[in-house]
Amino acid sequence: MKKSKGFIVLLCTILILLGVGYIDIFGVDAEGTGSASDIKLGLDLAGGVSITYQVVGDETPDDTDMQDTIAKLQKRVEGYSTEAIVYQEGSDRINIEIPGVDDANAILQELGKPGALYFIAETDDEGNANYSWQPVTDDDGNASYACVLNQTIEELEAEGSVMLVGTDVETARAATMQDNMGSQHVVELNMTKEGTQKFAAATQRAYERGETLGIYYDGAFVSVPSVNGVFTDGYAQISPMESYEEAEALASTIRIGGLKLELEELHSKVVGAQLGIEAINTSLKAGVIGFALVVIFMIAVYYIAGVASGIGLTLYVALVVLLLKGFDMTLTLSGVAGIILSIGMAVDANVIIFARIREELATGKTVKSAVKIGFDKALSAIVDGNITTLIAAAVLLILGPGTIKGFAQTLALGIVLSMFTALVVTRLVMNAFYAIGFKDMKWYGVTKERKAINFLGKKKVFFGISLAVIAAGFIVMGIYKVNVGDSLNYSLEFKGGTATTVNFNERKELETVNSEVVPFIEEITGSAVQIQTVEDSNEVIFKTQSLSVEQRDALNQMFLDNFGVEESMITSETISSTISNEMKSDTIIAVVIAIVGMLIYIRIRFSDIRFGVSSIVALVHDVLVVIAFYAVARVSVGNTFIACLLTIVGYSVNATIVVFDRVRENMVDMTRRDTLEDIVNKSITQTLSRSIFTSLTTLIMVVALYILGVTSIRDFALPLIVGIICGAYSSVCLAGALWCVLRKKFPPKVESDS
Repeated sequence: MKKSKGFIVLLCTILILLGVGYIDIFGVDAEGTGSASDIKLGLDLAGGVSITYQVVGDETPDDTDMQDTIAKLQKRVEGYSTEAIVYQEGSDRINIEIPGVDDANAILQELGKPGALYFIAETDDEGNANYSWQPVTDDDGNASYACVLNQTIEELEAEGSVMLVGTDVETARAATMQDNMGSQHVVELNMTKEGTQKFAAATQRAYERGETLGIYYDGAFVSVPSVNGVFTDGYAQISPMESYEEAEALASTIRIGGLKLELEELHSKVVGAQLGIEAINTSLKAGVIGFALVVIFMIAVYYIAGVASGIGLTLYVALVVLLLKGFDMTLTLSGVAGIILSIGMAVDANVIIFARIREELATGKTVKSAVKIGFDKALSAIVDGNITTLIAAAVLLILGPGTIKGFAQTLALGIVLSMFTALVVTRLVMNAFYAIGFKDMKWYGVTKERKAINFLGKKKVFFGISLAVIAAGFIVMGIYKVNVGDSLNYSLEFKGGTATTVNFNERKELETVNSEVVPFIEEITGSAVQIQTVEDSNEVIFKTQSLSVEQRDALNQMFLDNFGVEESMITSETISSTISNEMKSDTIIAVVIAIVGMLIYIRIRFSDIRFGVSSIVALVHDVLVVIAFYAVARVSVGNTFIACLLTIVGYSVNATIVVFDRVRENMVDMTRRDTLEDIVNKSITQTLSRSIFTSLTTLIMVVALYILGVTSIRDFALPLIVGIICGAYSSVCLAGALWCVLRKKFPPKVESDS
């Protein structure tokens, strides 16, 4: 690269950075469209709409029906946001909270009346029409036809013209099919076992008569398809649809109409953020301070290469902010975890590259040659580490429940961008610096090879320490299980609790409630408190652990004595957990599949299953240690618990792969005098600076969050700190030793397989 080209590359990079940064701050127009302030935030960061439904009927609904209805509603409302939550309130109410939206009426109109969908025969047994097409005129004066009922639903049910109901449908989904006419959009229906029999009878009747089978929902026909055969296997298609969006809308309507319980809206309201403006501002401040410290650290350690990484990392952050809006992602505290992990991996890629460059310089290579070789040698470790984490993110995105999808989205986005900025942007900037005159070795530094540290000689000590810590964690959990009833300090999201709605005499901001009201509630209840303010209202909702009658009375008296709120202005309801059993099982299944996927990838890339097994064991070790910390420190286990563990999983695998990549490389040059222990010790020593520096830079970000964050953010940051330290420990002290033990216990049949 010529000197003039180097200046052009630097100038273009800075201009792109400034341009993206400008859009992040100010947007693309006067309204700020596309700016960071335009990013859709989750319920914990920005609030949203809360809708309460009540079951229709006088009888108390069955618990199984309630849970089934909640699970199906959860799938439905995730179309508005992956972070939407559904939970039970009292014995016959269901509450839905959808972040990032503020028009409750529009959502209610789209949701309709859950649990009221019918498949109606066109004519009755005597041939009389059950529905007919009548001319209508819209607001603009355009004439069309609408299908309307000739009798009430109750009358049609009594005479047997209602052939199926929504609960007879097992699944409904939009799809695109290919045939000799090209592609067409359809809605695929699968019936339940009982619904299959009903559907066979309904389609046989309609087919023999040459009639339609109307689908009626919430007071209107949503589709009146013709029947072109008898369907006895419980599977059918509605086609053609004008667009995939139309097909998805109909499928969604059929799904919501397939609830076992019929619901009616009790009330809806716009609620404020659970964390508040203060939490967001302090988190942003912590992020800026932490990132600035990371850049300063990189420059102090790696000189001109650190400057290049600072430019690349800044562009990375700017692009993440831009694309969060571009892909219309909902950002929550779990999403922040994904970004923190991907920033750590972006720094990690730079550290791996710069360490390689310094090693090449130590062998006498020129700066130009060392930079090229350094990037080339670092490529495999960076790609393997990022792809294994990307596999996990992809599986979680496809199979994980809604709250996990938010984490997986930001993590996947961050991984792709981190590889781009490290391997493309940083490389271009470094070459540009070299071209404009930074050619002396002093600008890059030299790392001379150190004598290998005998880590494996202490493997019994390391194994013993790890087993003792994990065992202590299980013992503590057992003690708490016996004495308290729960092995971990589960929060509302896992256990449910009590929602107390207080109508104050004057409107109170969230920060005021946090400082003036919450301490009194915590003293009475002995639990953490979640808060939601209600827009255009004096109402505040306090969610706590389940309260006894005495605690409720004490709470009511406290509101009267300290804030002048009469008991008639206070209502309390028992609420279920927002993390359902189905969400837990979905998460576990997704994580297991992700781990299997990572294991397969490592097996393919390293041609040795022992590398994969050792990586997974180290990963499980880190997770168990962090869970032990949760148990001992009694840190609240809430909706960020899963995201925290997944962050540690990604961090642990990435750290271990860097070590194994060096083991694989060193084994190629292995001599007869070199033992496996020699190779592993040498590899760990060579990557030790990377392990320390990457852990340190990631810790800087998380510690800043812990120091400046509010309570809920600290509960999230503290276990992450433990996990990062543990991940560094396991990659250095355990993973290589585990591989060595497995290699000796189960030697390969053909030595070249390694």
